[in-house]
Amino acid sequence: MDRDQGGSRAAKRLSIIVGLIMVLLPFDELLSVWAASRFNHLDLFHVWKEILITVLAFPTVWLAWRHGLLKKTFLKSWLFLLIVAYVLLHLVLGFWALHDGQVDRTALIYALVINLRFFGFFLVCLLLSAMSPLLRRYWHYILLIPAGVVVLFGLVQKFILPTDFLKHFGYSPKTIPTYQTVDSNIDYRRVQSSLRGANPLGAYLAFTIPGFVLGLARRRVAQVLVLTGSLIVLFYTYSRSAWVGLAISLVILGWLMLKKINGTWALTVVAVLAAGSVGVYSLRSNHTVQDVLLHTSVSSTSPQSSNAQRSSAIKNGLRDVVHQPLGRGPGTAGPASFRNNHPARIAEDYYLQIGQEVGVLGLAIFLTINAVVARRLLAQREELLAKILLASLAGICFINLVSHAWTDDTLSLLWWGLAGVSLGPVILADRRKQNGRLQKST
Repeated sequence: MDRDQGGSRAAKRLSIIVGLIMVLLPFDELLSVWAASRFNHLDLFHVWKEILITVLAFPTVWLAWRHGLLKKTFLKSWLFLLIVAYVLLHLVLGFWALHDGQVDRTALIYALVINLRFFGFFLVCLLLSAMSPLLRRYWHYILLIPAGVVVLFGLVQKFILPTDFLKHFGYSPKTIPTYQTVDSNIDYRRVQSSLRGANPLGAYLAFTIPGFVLGLARRRVAQVLVLTGSLIVLFYTYSRSAWVGLAISLVILGWLMLKKINGTWALTVVAVLAAGSVGVYSLRSNHTVQDVLLHTSVSSTSPQSSNAQRSSAIKNGLRDVVHQPLGRGPGTAGPASFRNNHPARIAEDYYLQIGQEVGVLGLAIFLTINAVVARRLLAQREELLAKILLASLAGICFINLVSHAWTDDTLSLLWWGLAGVSLGPVILADRRKQNGRLQKST
């Protein structure tokens, strides 16, 4: 009994540290760039959380072993085996690419970090949540309070602060631009709040807005205020993928809340989609619609529209996957490829990036992991957190079709960490079922 209590206390302490990491994630870029502007070593400040997660993994695994989670349940899980296979494939192809001169050492290390860190954090949170209820008990505060601060800062950034305010925190062309625009049109400056950019902020809001819908359901005034502010900030990100991603998330959330699609709900969704499509088509010649929604304005000073850039990048990415189905190795595509001594390969599609790096097999494993997690969350859909995660996953999956959303540390670590928190009780329940069967058999 004393041993179990000691293990529970240790799991609680580790859970507190993990909770603090999650709370700080939405402000990671702002704090890291500010610290680097004072002390240099930007990369070192950027990886503080990855270092801390790695350190936390060792005592977490040891505690899980003492609790019997690893031997009796976890090591036999298909989800764990798939993640291990994904990691091993990255390592094998990575060392092959390094030996063959396809990737530089720094690019390989960076790719391994950004491709695998959220799965590692997922496993850490999964085990801790199975051993301690702390993270499950306080997920509302971990997710919603920092998100509210992000929204507030976004509103202040848009309506009060000067355009280049972030320069005081070290933002610059060498770190993160002080502001972004739509196709280099200064009239459409994009809000990025404390995140890495406007698109990451949009993807983050596509995750947190469903959280506000359910998490503040009993506080109507606060819910209306926060949702209004969130939608305003989301609009001024001018992130079209985030707009669509949020719409998908809210549709799935509505279905989960209703448990089944009734005629009125389905008709409402169809009517809204039809009205939106008709409205966009009828206003296609409007300058604002051209600038903000279609990105086709003739007044843009950008040499190439973002639509053309994305279309070209996706075609190139598809061509790479078809011609090299085994992949070229981690670090040869995506954001990490900027660290090579040859031109970067940016597919503007996270799934194509994975295909470019670890091939069709790696992409299949990654999609299977997502499917297994989604299925597990669906089984937990009576719980609020599982609903939020499942609904937002649908929207984020769309966003990843036109961007590299999972490479953003705030979104990927926060979503997958909370997914581990939500699924921790499932691991514990599986263990108890197995123990019950063993007792009956004896």
